[in-house]
Amino acid sequence: MDTKIKQSKKVESKLPTEILAKNMGSEKKIYSTMFEIFGRVQGVYFRKHTQIKAKQLGLNGWCMNTKEGTVKGIMEGPQDMISEMRLWLQHKGSPRSIIEKAVFTPNEPIPTYNFNAFTIRR
Repeated sequence: MDTKIKQSKKVESKLPTEILAKNMGSEKKIYSTMFEIFGRVQGVYFRKHTQIKAKQLGLNGWCMNTKEGTVKGIMEGPQDMISEMRLWLQHKGSPRSIIEKAVFTPNEPIPTYNFNAFTIRR
């Protein structure tokens, strides 16, 4: 009778913390920035279009009309998506808006999201 013992393949086991640390390195850092947009930005669906664009980019935060006739808000997400949203807020906006000026705070790194989605505040 020919009995051969098969060599078992070496199985690597990693501790959950090692797996977590490895996965965390691949995640994108998140940032937060505040914005205020000046011009013809009220009564032209600017907030709704801002919400749609933010959702397309995977950003969280909020926007609202102000008594001064501007739109202000906060956005959170990866730096590249925030940069894309900044350009959109500065140069595009809603189809009927006229953007005169856009002001942003510097991007601040944050440990976790403060908002679960991008909402319109009233």
